[in-house]
Amino acid sequence: MKRFIFGLIFVLITTASFSQKYAYVDTEYILSNIPSYKAAQDKLNEISVEWQKELEQEYSIVEKMKEDFKTEKVLLTKDMIRQRTDEIFKKERAVKSLQNRFFGPGGELFIKRQELIKPIQDEVYEVIQDIAESGKFAIIFDTAAGATILFTDPKYDKSDEVLEKLGYKN
Repeated sequence: MKRFIFGLIFVLITTASFSQKYAYVDTEYILSNIPSYKAAQDKLNEISVEWQKELEQEYSIVEKMKEDFKTEKVLLTKDMIRQRTDEIFKKERAVKSLQNRFFGPGGELFIKRQELIKPIQDEVYEVIQDIAESGKFAIIFDTAAGATILFTDPKYDKSDEVLEKLGYKN
């Protein structure tokens, strides 16, 4: 009896898997063909470089403070040494806080990325979902994320269809 049930389940799963339709897209390719995505990426890179320069300037100030302290330490009293050490520590902590504010999890770069890129990605995923529903695809794979797909038939690639529905041409 158990053999019969396992055999029946195997036949049902095998039959169901043959009747399913599959497709794939390359979201990296799709997004690289959307001008607004490229512009958003360029804007994010520009902001990131600007903030990185600001951090480098602040870190150089901390390094200068440390160097000055090392050279002047022999001339300072214990109270002055403690005061300088505290100043360096506070400045270093402020710079690390600034770095976290810019680049940390939930930082300004993350928020800016959500603001500029997420709407474009959402639009792409909505179109992919529409294609999946209208084409009755069970699964649509994304080959951009390094998926381990060893062979794909180009006739099942829906990337250009996604671009077309978004109003872009390859």
